[in-house]
Amino acid sequence: MAVTRRLLVGIVGLVSLLVYLMAAYVGYVLLLPVWNSRPSPLLAALVILGTAIVLGILNYWAATAQLKRSLDAVELSRTRAPELHRRLDGLVDQMDVDTPTLLLAELPVPNAFAIGGGAGAIVLDRRLFQLLSPAEFEALLGHELAHLETRDALVQTVAYSLVQTLVGLVGLVLFPIVVLVGGVARSLALVRGDPSSWSRSWLGRTQRYSLQVVAGLGFAVTLLILSYSRRRELAADDRAVEVTGNPVGLARALVKIEQASKPDPGLLRQLYVHGETDSNLSRLLSTHPPMDERIQRLQERVQGNSMRARELSNDRR
Repeated sequence: MAVTRRLLVGIVGLVSLLVYLMAAYVGYVLLLPVWNSRPSPLLAALVILGTAIVLGILNYWAATAQLKRSLDAVELSRTRAPELHRRLDGLVDQMDVDTPTLLLAELPVPNAFAIGGGAGAIVLDRRLFQLLSPAEFEALLGHELAHLETRDALVQTVAYSLVQTLVGLVGLVLFPIVVLVGGVARSLALVRGDPSSWSRSWLGRTQRYSLQVVAGLGFAVTLLILSYSRRRELAADDRAVEVTGNPVGLARALVKIEQASKPDPGLLRQLYVHGETDSNLSRLLSTHPPMDERIQRLQERVQGNSMRARELSNDRR
């Protein structure tokens, strides 16, 4: 009985192997004309790059429009907040950005974020008007204008689109090989009468390593984009200090927002001016640097300005 069962398993394995080899041959025959008529590598790369960029831009505009609709925000007119608009105009005059629309919304936590392209918009939670002083509010606006000035959200969305395209192409190239290698490994294991041994064979390990390469590539490039996002947050802080000359105001605004925020702001977390982190891994996967790091950098700016002021005062004596 055992011999009969093993013989049947071997026959199934042999048939399975023939099916996989036949499928590989058919795929080769079908793809050969496509390969022979392929465009130049440069042209193919340009087409792929251009398509990824266009899709990224379209995705960005669609996501922005959907976000605006979901916020149920209202425009904050000049008549309702003349002082805030006056400060906004002063910042815009110093920066390479059009005047954005100010939108008032009920966010999960007191916060602000910039959305859209062109002039864009800055979404403000209503509670910020009770939390922040005018100078602190101005520093916060400077931070969000810095994001609009360099189109950070658009750049990151396009970057994610490029990553998805790259990983998808690698996966597309490896998929037939992975399927063939895995199928042959399983078929040979059946022929040997030991179906579970396929994953321990060199063919099984090759399939596993190929899948790990695709996953690792996507993860590594995603980490690079997240790292870029954190650097842009710090750059926005620096730009806000540059145009306002008030690192203390921005530091105080961040402290107040952090103290008033709840642990789970929901799906809008990555858009906010801060990102809370609980571990090294969460910091690595965060779009924002730790709040304490940002505040410390601003405090160092204050101390540096104080030292330069004292040195200048001593030089004048």
